[in-house]
Amino acid sequence: MELTGIHHLTAVSANIRENHLFYTRTMGLRLVKRSVNQDDVSAYHLFYADAVGSPGSDLTFFDWPVQRERRGTRSITRTHLRVAGAESMQWWIAHLREKGVTSGDLVERDGRLTLDLEDPEGQRLSLIDDGGAGDAHPWERSPVSAEHQIRGLGPIVLSVPALAPTDALLQKALNMRPARSYPHPENAKHTVHVYEMGPGGAGAELHVAEQPDLPVARGAAGGVHHVAFRIPDADYEAWAQHLNALRIPNSGEVDRFWFQSLYFREPNGILFEIATDGPGFAVDEDAATLGEKVVLPPFLEPRRAAIVANLKSIH
Repeated sequence: MELTGIHHLTAVSANIRENHLFYTRTMGLRLVKRSVNQDDVSAYHLFYADAVGSPGSDLTFFDWPVQRERRGTRSITRTHLRVAGAESMQWWIAHLREKGVTSGDLVERDGRLTLDLEDPEGQRLSLIDDGGAGDAHPWERSPVSAEHQIRGLGPIVLSVPALAPTDALLQKALNMRPARSYPHPENAKHTVHVYEMGPGGAGAELHVAEQPDLPVARGAAGGVHHVAFRIPDADYEAWAQHLNALRIPNSGEVDRFWFQSLYFREPNGILFEIATDGPGFAVDEDAATLGEKVVLPPFLEPRRAAIVANLKSIH
C-alpha cells in the first residue's frame, strides 16, 4: 500500500470573509465546497481548489474566532502551491505586488523556483514551479488566467524538535521514502528532510525540518490544523487495519461524505489524516455550481435551518 500524494491541507481563519476574498480573488482558487466543520457546526469549513475540486488541490479553512497562531515547532509551518513555469512565477510576483501582498525574493530552493508569501492572517504559503507536470484543471471564472493558475498543493513543511520518531513513523508506518535534504531557508543550521510518497514529485512530498531550539507552536488563526494524504478508495479498509496492527492510536473510520478519513498524530503531536480520493465534491452538487450554497453531509441535514441561521455571510 502506498500514499499517492497530498490530499488536502486544513488551516484556521478568524476572518472568513477576508479569507474568502483573498483565496478566490487574489489567489484565483475556486470555492468548491461551502460547508461546516462536521465536529463543530458553528464554524464554516470552506474548501478552495481547482475547477473540479481534484484531490490534491484542496486548501481548506475552519472559521474559528481565535487569536493569532504562536509560531514554533511541533507544527505544520508552510504550504506550497504549484504553478507551471518560470513565466508564471514572474507573473505572480507582479500580480501579488499589484494586490498589495508582500512576498519574498524569487529563489531556487530544493531545485525548484520558489516564492514565499503570507495571507492576511499570516498563513505561510509558497508558490513553486512544478514544471507543468501532471494534469491541471483551470477554472474558467478565475480572475487568474488559465496558464498561471494554481495547479494544486505542493510540498507541506513540518517542524519537529527531533527527527528520529517522526522518521520512523513516516518510513515504517506510512511507507514514505527519504529522498534528500536541504538547509532551512530561515536558518541554515537547521536541515529540512524530504520524504516522497507514491510517484514522488512536487505534489507527493512531505518536508520535515528538525528544529530543536524553537518553542512549541500554539495553533490558532494563521496556523494549520492538519494535513491529509491521498489513498485510492479501495485501500481505505486496509489502511485502517494497518494502523491498528501497528497499534497507532487513531480515529477509526470516519465518513466525511465527500471522502473517507482516518486521523492520527505523529510522535510530535502533529495531526495527520489519510483520505480517499472519492467520491468527490460533485456527489451532492452540480459540478457547474460547486460552492455556491451551503452544503451539509446527510447526517446534518435535519439540523440545516439552525446551522445555516448561525452562519454569517462570507461575502
